Parts: sequence; structure tokens; C-alpha cells
Amino acid sequence: MKITFLGTGNSQGIPIIGSKHPVCLSKNPKDKRLRSSVLIEKDKKFFLIDCGPDFRYQMLRSNHERLDAIFLTHEHHDHIGGLDDIRPFSFNMNKPIPVYGLRRVLENLKKRFFYIFSENHKSNTSRISIHELDSYKDFFIVEDFKVFPLSIWHGDLPILGFRIENFAYITDASSIPLQTIQQLKELDILVLNFLRKAPKYPYHFTLYKSLNAIQKIRPKKTYLTHISHMIGFHEEIETRLPEDVYLAYDGLIIYET
Repeated sequence: MKITFLGTGNSQGIPIIGSKHPVCLSKNPKDKRLRSSVLIEKDKKFFLIDCGPDFRYQMLRSNHERLDAIFLTHEHHDHIGGLDDIRPFSFNMNKPIPVYGLRRVLENLKKRFFYIFSENHKSNTSRISIHELDSYKDFFIVEDFKVFPLSIWHGDLPILGFRIENFAYITDASSIPLQTIQQLKELDILVLNFLRKAPKYPYHFTLYKSLNAIQKIRPKKTYLTHISHMIGFHEEIETRLPEDVYLAYDGLIIYET
């Protein structure tokens, strides 16, 4: 399984428009972060987790031409804002792209992208098929692969993470239920959000809470994502992380065997 980090930034991305913060002014490409998303490739099938507003540019620079399914963690703009840009994939593949998410998230899509769901298409819009997920269901099947939805809390909003084989992706977590911790045992690779070092924040893990969750889950390797400029410079922070914990960066490719 090949995992490509399309983006590793928070909702504003880095650099922030107009910011003079040193990280936003950094020349290191690892300090430049688009909104968070990953592309998973397995047996010539391609699965996207979240489709943010940077999706078009992410696809152009990663040079991918196929998309077999999209899994949505939740309905915030930095996770669904690029959905209209899946049009070339649905046209080229000549079929709707399946989109999986909680009922609340799918209902939000119908309102926000109402023209996609209109029965009277007057222009070339994206073609998608929607599939409702239940966070308490053990797994669902996509292209013969088992995908496990993971119940996560983002402040007081229930959202999803996803596990495929021994890889799991969690973003925007502020807490992880014990039941989900049990679903995350024996992971080779965990991707987990880390917004900033401190202070405490009610909607996202800070460094202490991320490391605490990693200790409970005990994956072989962890890559941190959904990062803000407030963590500091990539090269400096990575040297201070525990063994087998890394900062992800845009364009990073890893493999789960």
C-alpha cells in the first residue's frame, strides 16, 4: 500500500495569507503545507481521504489520473471544499465517483454542492454517488477492500477516521474513544493530527495529547499531520519527537507492507 500526503496543513494552510510569522516566511518546502489529505494506492486502485480546497493543485502536482473512492472524515470546508474538482476523474473514468461519509456529512454536501445533485444538469458538473456510513459498523467494502470507519471526536462533533489493513488515518481529533483505541491495535502506520505544541485547545490535539494517544495505540510508526505554523519549523520540531514519530510533509510518500 502506497500513501501519498497531498497536504499536511491546518484549515488555513501554511503560509497564511498576509502572515509575517517566521514559519510562514520559511524557504523550506517542508514548511509549506496545503490543507490535509492523503491518497492511498493499493492494487492499482486509488482512495482519497478528504477532498479539501487545494485538491485541484494537489492532483496536478502528484500527477494522478484515477480516483476510485473518496472517504470523508467530516464536513468542514478544509476537508470537502474541493469536491467540485473531481469532475475530470468522473469524466475520464466515465462513471460517478463513490463518496463515503456520515449521514450528516452527506446531507451537508447536498446543500453546499446542490448543483451536483440536481436532476437538471445544465453544465458539466461532477458525477458522484453517495454512500452513508455508520461509525458503529465494523467495516464496509470498497473495490474488494475492507475499510474500517473509526469513531473520533472533534470538539463536540462526531467525525470519522479510517483504517485499511494496518494503516489508519485520523485528523481533527480532540479525543479518541476507548473503543476506537482498541480498533487501532497492531498498526504499522498511524497518521494523527497535531495542531500545535501548546496551549490546550478544545478542538484538536496538541503535542502532549497526540503523544499520549500514540502511547496508548502503540503503532510501529506515526506521522503527524494537520499542522499549523505555530508548531515552529519542520526541521527543528522533528528532531525533538520520540523515536518512530515523524512530522509528515506535503508530497511525502510512505509504504505499508
